[in-house]
Amino acid sequence: MDKDFDGWNEEKKQTEAEIARLYTVREIWWCQLGVNIGSEQNGKGTRFLRPCIIARGFGADACLIIPLTTSPKEHHLRMSIGVVQDKEAKANLSQMRIVDTRRLVEKVGFLNKDVFDELKKRIKELF
Repeated sequence: MDKDFDGWNEEKKQTEAEIARLYTVREIWWCQLGVNIGSEQNGKGTRFLRPCIIARGFGADACLIIPLTTSPKEHHLRMSIGVVQDKEAKANLSQMRIVDTRRLVEKVGFLNKDVFDELKKRIKELF
């Protein structure tokens, strides 16, 4: 698989100039994850986007996100969260990370509170 590191670097330069986004925990956002190394979760398309759940905030400039996947593969670190933009989605717990809020591009919606509570429980079990 050919990865477009150069394209991502150009997009990243533009993202650096953005302003911080206002967000709320439990929201689902399209997030610029870029092109990453090996098995790290990548974004897709020309803007290198992937839907992500905001799991925790760290002030106005950073938040903990959990990328979503539509892969049907079962794995104990992938938790089904329901339908997001007409696709069955899973939270990919192995790929959660802290990102700058300038990576947040567009809000998709909110995760159901009960599902989010179960997600938080699964995160705590990891540590």
